[in-house]
Amino acid sequence: MPAATLTAAKPARQETASPDLAAIKARQKAAWSSGDYAIVGTTLQIVGEELCEALDLSGGSKVLDVAAGNGMVSLAAARRWCDVVSTDYVASLLERGRARAQAEGLAIEFMEADAEDLPFAEGTFDVVVSTFGVMFTPNQEKAAAELLRVCKSGGQIGLASWTPDGFIGQVFKTLGKYLPPPAAAKSPLLWGTRTRLTEMFGPAASWIKTESRYFNFRYRSAQHFIEVFRNYYGPMLKAFSALDTLQQNRLEKDLYDLISRMNRADDETMIVPSEYLEVVIMKR
Repeated sequence: MPAATLTAAKPARQETASPDLAAIKARQKAAWSSGDYAIVGTTLQIVGEELCEALDLSGGSKVLDVAAGNGMVSLAAARRWCDVVSTDYVASLLERGRARAQAEGLAIEFMEADAEDLPFAEGTFDVVVSTFGVMFTPNQEKAAAELLRVCKSGGQIGLASWTPDGFIGQVFKTLGKYLPPPAAAKSPLLWGTRTRLTEMFGPAASWIKTESRYFNFRYRSAQHFIEVFRNYYGPMLKAFSALDTLQQNRLEKDLYDLISRMNRADDETMIVPSEYLEVVIMKR
């Protein structure tokens, strides 16, 4: 009688739960619709100007600004005589951008649109840009694919994204101590790393140029920064509103300590450099 064949039992598969991207997006949209991001966005204008210079924009170029907020890069590109379409999924932010354009007499088309499902044909734009916007999309691969799809062959994609180790990266990590991000969701700060950009854009790019830059957050004091962000910056506003008084006080202290460690002002004001990654991608 032949010996019985013994088969080792296979270990049970460990399934990793997939994040509910639709639910994450709904919460994000609610966060960015709260407060008034335009108050913060206006202070970041120099980033849009520098990105346009890095792209070496030509007058008459067709430019799409994705997750544009109140139009930081849209205005910068329009000042360089480009034909600009400014998009965001928060209508109130587009209204703030439209008011800025009207005040300067700039011709910009504003359109409500989702960065993960852009309403444009393939290869419509010479240049596609996003500053501190598209990085927050829940489905990173889909958003990157959309940027590539609407950019023409030989066109450019320009991005500015906060880095994991920079000041704003540390702010988000501090918030995460009190409100952990959804399990299995990819961090938006990955957009501020060369490795992740190569994963998402490398196969479709002729080249990718990255440069570490710094934006200086200049406020009257650390407390002034916290008050502005707590009242107007959606993610922080939502974080504080979700915590009880004791946790709010602890979060405020953690933010104050973070600013104190990074503050280079020699008086009572706040000057904190925040690293971001400036990116220019040439599409094949």
